[in-house]
Amino acid sequence: MIRIFDIAFKDLLQLSRDFKTFMFLLIMPIVFTFLFGYAFGGFGGNDSDSRLPVGYISHDDNWITDELHDLLADSEVIRLEENPFLSASNFEQLVANGDLAAAIIVPDGYGRAVLKNKTIRLTVFADTGTQAWTTIEAELLTVASRVDGAVRTASILEQMDLEGVPFEYAFEQTLSAWDEPPISINETSSPAIKKEGGKNNPLAHTSPGMMLQFSIAGLLTAAQVIVTERKSRTLQRLLTTDTRRIHIVVGHHLAIFLLIFTQFTILIMFGQLVLKVDYLRLPGATLLVAFCAALCISALGLLIGILAQTEEQAISFSLIPMFVFAGLGGAWVPLEFTGKTFQIIGHLTPVAWGMDGFENICARGLGFESVLIPSAALVGYAVLFFGLAVWRLNASEEK
Repeated sequence: MIRIFDIAFKDLLQLSRDFKTFMFLLIMPIVFTFLFGYAFGGFGGNDSDSRLPVGYISHDDNWITDELHDLLADSEVIRLEENPFLSASNFEQLVANGDLAAAIIVPDGYGRAVLKNKTIRLTVFADTGTQAWTTIEAELLTVASRVDGAVRTASILEQMDLEGVPFEYAFEQTLSAWDEPPISINETSSPAIKKEGGKNNPLAHTSPGMMLQFSIAGLLTAAQVIVTERKSRTLQRLLTTDTRRIHIVVGHHLAIFLLIFTQFTILIMFGQLVLKVDYLRLPGATLLVAFCAALCISALGLLIGILAQTEEQAISFSLIPMFVFAGLGGAWVPLEFTGKTFQIIGHLTPVAWGMDGFENICARGLGFESVLIPSAALVGYAVLFFGLAVWRLNASEEK
């Protein structure tokens, strides 16, 4: 056991002297997390109004018209653009230029006509061949129908001469009844994706993706340590002592594991405190996924170091899996956005299972049990890579 720790300590001491290790394990994932975060809107605040801009001019001075205006202003579909210095022709030009999705002109006498149950039309400027117009037309018809229906209901109640039910009161009550329809749809989201302002945090995908990607890239330095040890005949000299092959393999594996797990710990705390990614919603689950991912990636680094014959091969064998595993495993783009076949192929890589584990915690809001299968898959890959490394070392020494 002491020999294992001695070998691990020797590797860590050697790795700590190489700036490339620090760059790939800490600096690069932070830089790329910010780059991808900006690309996917993680730092944009997401406070823009996505409603369709619609110009509005009213030539009518009536309380019914005011009610129509208030309903349109409260719409979740359109956003009224009002400017007292612009005329109807100015709004028409803005619509033609594409600056507005439409413009609504309320004619004089609109409110009185509605109260007297007479037909009167709103003037609307719009490109009727667009999807935006279809949406605006449906919203405008809905609002106008609500006002007209409230007027008709209030008129009927007034004709019934009910005591204590004046026209204005009946009108307001009818309009407010639309706020609580008999059938409604409530949309709920997991607490984990409800961030400040109710917005999803795109960094909940980017942060673990870059962390996993550059943990693989960092293996190039760790693999070079093993290559250098073999080229300098240090490995052969160790084998002439009481040190067994399994001690050497486990010692190297332990060094790489401690390096990767430390990287995960630092980047998880950075993501939690700076990026506001909720890794610590379930600390035990996050720790389990990080531990299993580090176990898997360090075993891959061990295999790369034993397979590579030169430093150049160690670099190639580290960078190629980084790009292949990261691309297929969903580190760049969530696998949910891809087809079913691509998702199946992606889950042939350990990165996909690592992404599932971390995202189940900080993006999907699932419980501890949701990380058990991804963690088991990562351990399975770790056993596979470690077994191949031991087999390859034994085979090379027998030649």
